[in-house]
Amino acid sequence: GVSALRKAIKEMGDAGAAMLGPIRIAGCGVEVDVTLPSGVSTVEVQNRRRKLAENLTRHEHEVFITIPEAARTVRLWVADSGALDEPIGPSPLVTDETMTADYTKGRAPWGQDLRGDAAELSLYQRHLLITGLSNQGKTAALRALALWLALDRSVEFWMGDLKGVGDWAMFDGLATRLIQGPTDEHVIEVTEMVEDAVEEMNRRLQAPPGTVFPLLVVIVDEAQMAFMCPAVGKDKRPYGGSKATSRYFMGVRKIHNQGRAVNVLMWQGTQDPTDQNLPKLVREGAHTRASLALGTESQARMALGDKAVDGGAAPNLLRPGLDKGTVVVASDGIAIPAGQASITVRTHYIDTDEATEVAERAKRLRDGVPTLRAVEQGQDRDALADIATVLGDAARVLTADVLKRLTALDAKAYGDWTPGDLKRVLEAEGAEPYKSDGRMVVGRDRVHRALTNRDDKGSASAAE
Repeated sequence: GVSALRKAIKEMGDAGAAMLGPIRIAGCGVEVDVTLPSGVSTVEVQNRRRKLAENLTRHEHEVFITIPEAARTVRLWVADSGALDEPIGPSPLVTDETMTADYTKGRAPWGQDLRGDAAELSLYQRHLLITGLSNQGKTAALRALALWLALDRSVEFWMGDLKGVGDWAMFDGLATRLIQGPTDEHVIEVTEMVEDAVEEMNRRLQAPPGTVFPLLVVIVDEAQMAFMCPAVGKDKRPYGGSKATSRYFMGVRKIHNQGRAVNVLMWQGTQDPTDQNLPKLVREGAHTRASLALGTESQARMALGDKAVDGGAAPNLLRPGLDKGTVVVASDGIAIPAGQASITVRTHYIDTDEATEVAERAKRLRDGVPTLRAVEQGQDRDALADIATVLGDAARVLTADVLKRLTALDAKAYGDWTPGDLKRVLEAEGAEPYKSDGRMVVGRDRVHRALTNRDDKGSASAAE
């Protein structure tokens, strides 16, 4: 259907054979570069993907057209008939119980590319955005990356699941903060969590030059709920929206702007992107952008950016329901063939039971992590018991970190506490802080001993 192409082929003595580069076996298909005659654009070929596929006796989803570096050239990858409907094998996270992770140098085993080669993703200092239609495997794909990262015991997680059906429940005991639920109240808590991450980022930015910080990754799944939230705070600022007054939007933007330098990262998963539920500035702030099946090309551009789509990325041509877990990725953190702007990855599916097993292995690699969940703010609190809660299973915790954890537990009760307040409460109970390696810490054994002694005294008084 391209007249200039048809005319050029007729004029060629070899009927167009010279247009073809070497035809190579590539995974479960073949790959070939086609150099187009003068006057024929790559877009004209891309726009006829279905017709090309049918003339190759393939379904549309079995032919991929990308744009390599060479001018006027398209790269065709043609799957063996039916090969893409066969599932890939299980994740190494599930099969290799000795696997650990290294945030700075390692790569997460995410799946396979179309050639059948392992697709591994570097997460080092990269904000991440993954999107797609509902029920296409977005949460599972995002969760798989977090599960790998959890095998690096130095990484800290703050998580907000705005669906709240238990998809992230296995991170209880791994994440320092875990918020699960779909209401406006949960969005408010997630927003405050993001704002706390901004404060932590600012603290790190003001540290002496050369200070190395462990990774804090803030994960918000179903982030469209936050952007669409109608709630307004007492200061008249909306929690949702995409204006400079929006608290969630501005929190994410600030982390995107400066968090990478001090290892504070923002990961978001969201459905069905639009300008309303995924503002442009937030989309463009992610270094790694991935998309499952989408409905339209305009959504594909929102998800991956114009460069990736113009280079052949087409998550809108994935088949909803049939290509579950298949993502189109634009990132410098994954090996992409030279000249291409994206790569298609069939991700390993890790179900909830398997994810729970991986999470349990991650918990065994680290000291017990006290997970702070949503609580009713401002209630009468038992300070000593709360201190014991935020210490978790760690033998000792820096006093500054204890204060941060208490504030996260109940900002109204503990948000104004100073190190002096903490010391006063602990000294009164006989569990005063002490120095370890030159820094003030709170000892778990001292706090638990004080709790036991207090309970014993209470029982004796009751008996009298």
